[in-house]
Amino acid sequence: MTAIADTATLTGRSLRHILRSPDTIITTVMMPVAFLLLFVYVLGGAIDVGTDSYVTYLLPGILVITIASSVSYTAFRLFTDLQGGIFERFQSLPITRSGPLWAHVLTSLVATAVSLVLVIGVALLMGFRPQASVLDWLAVAGILSLLTLALTWLAVIPGLTASTPDGASAFAYPLILLPFVSSAFVPTASMPGPVRWFAENQPVTAIVDALRDLLAGNAPGSAIWVALAWCVGILVVGYVVATALHRRRSA
Repeated sequence: MTAIADTATLTGRSLRHILRSPDTIITTVMMPVAFLLLFVYVLGGAIDVGTDSYVTYLLPGILVITIASSVSYTAFRLFTDLQGGIFERFQSLPITRSGPLWAHVLTSLVATAVSLVLVIGVALLMGFRPQASVLDWLAVAGILSLLTLALTWLAVIPGLTASTPDGASAFAYPLILLPFVSSAFVPTASMPGPVRWFAENQPVTAIVDALRDLLAGNAPGSAIWVALAWCVGILVVGYVVATALHRRRSA
C-alpha cells in the first residue's frame, strides 16, 4: 500500500507538469494528424487498398505512430529528472525506490491515451466510420494500452542511459518509421520480395491488422494473438532491462 501511495503521489507530480505545459500533447498529436491529412487528401487517391475509405484503412497505423511519438517524451522527461538531480533527492526520502520510475510510466499511459483520443476525433471528422462493437472497442483499447506500456518501458532505457536530451528522445525515430514498412499505409502484397517478407513479419503489421479488423467489426483471427505476443515480448524485455539499469544507477 505504501508503494501504491508513493507511486500515485509521484504520478500526480508528473501529470501536473504536463498540465502546465500542454504543448507536449499538442506536439505529439500534430505529426500523426499531419500524416492523416497528407495520406488521405494528397496521396490517398493514388493508393488502392481495396476499400472505399482510405482513412479507415490508414488510422490503425497512425495510432501506432501516435504512441511512438508520445513515448519519446517519456524518455525526455525521465532524462530531465535525472539531470536535475530529482532522483537522488527522492532516494534520500522514505519512499519506494521504483516509485519515480513507475510514475513516469503511468504518466505516459495517461498522456498517450489523451493523444490517441484526439487523433481518433480528427479521423472521425475526416470520414472515419468504425463498425466496431463495444467489445471490439475494448479490445482496441486493450491492445493500444499494452503497446503503450511496452514502448514506454522501452523508452525508459534511453531515458536512463542517454547523455543528451536529443539522444533520449531520438530512440523513437525508428519506431515512427517502422509503420511505413508494414501494412499500415499500403497492402504488403504490393511490396518487392525481401521488403514484403520483412513487412509481414515485423510487429507493426500484426498490430495494425488486428486493430483494423476490430475497428471494422470483423474477427481479427490469428493477427490479434500475434500482436499480443509481440506487445508482451517487448514489454518483458523493456521492463527487465529498464529496471536492471535503474537498480544499478540507484546503487
